[in-house]
Amino acid sequence: MKKKAIIISIKGLKLSKREKILLSKGKPWGLILFKRNIKSLNQVKSLIKNIKKAANDKKFPILIDEEGESVSRLRNILYQNIDANFFGKLYKIDKKFTLHLYKEYLKTLCNQLKIIGININTIPVLDVLHKNTNKIILKRSFSKNKKIVKTLGEVTIKICHDNKIAAVIKHIPGHGCSDIDSHLDLPRVNISEKDLNKKDFYPFKQSSAKLAMTAHIIYSKIDPTNVATFSKKIIKDIIRKKIGFKGILMSDDISMKALKFDIISNAKKSLEAGCNLVLYCSGNINENLKLIKSVPYIDKFTSKKTSEIYKILR
Repeated sequence: MKKKAIIISIKGLKLSKREKILLSKGKPWGLILFKRNIKSLNQVKSLIKNIKKAANDKKFPILIDEEGESVSRLRNILYQNIDANFFGKLYKIDKKFTLHLYKEYLKTLCNQLKIIGININTIPVLDVLHKNTNKIILKRSFSKNKKIVKTLGEVTIKICHDNKIAAVIKHIPGHGCSDIDSHLDLPRVNISEKDLNKKDFYPFKQSSAKLAMTAHIIYSKIDPTNVATFSKKIIKDIIRKKIGFKGILMSDDISMKALKFDIISNAKKSLEAGCNLVLYCSGNINENLKLIKSVPYIDKFTSKKTSEIYKILR
């Protein structure tokens, strides 16, 4: 499967000529949409149709962050007033009812995404809440209870996959332990590997997900120099071995301020450390073009796993 190891983004509501060329000749792995790309149902359906046409791929991966009230890219056409934390709290009161309600919610969400043309949703958030968790994560997390996070996370993956939407677990190996927003600055976590393993790593273990997104965090007790996205030690020893994740590992957005290098260096460092794909969210066409030239084609492992994902996609 000839694809470049990058998920790109675009600037506006329509594809520009250069963006069409980028999709047809650049061969990115996929594309992620944001609120800036979505004005109305007809507009976004048309946009996605044109993206897939330019990529010459009916199942071309179209990603979105549609988590619920606090993170909703489809707010202009799909109003949600609940989020993961709502279901986590409800689960503590009535497990059976919550599971039924959450499954129906997910089925409806997946059907709405399919109507629009989206086939990958970057849920579930498997970050476990701590006392000092930054507000960027709070409502997006199911719970401070690791078992609730794991249970509802696995339900999310199964229902999404059953309904032809690929899921992405995030932010591996755990963002709930940070009190800093990695969109704005570099978080450092000084918790021991043993304690992280007991709580934060737990929901990610034995996951059935085909895709996972990294955390832009320095876990000082494991690798004091590199964020997880750039850390060979964390990706190899923690994510792949201790957690046992066997799917495609994608970086979080390489244009976030937690990463201190230029955009090309951020991409290269991510891939060299062991990420299979890099995610670029700023939508700048010049940076997109530079990145496409700089990143390699996906390797055999990623190609094989991509084929598995394509069996899920609508």
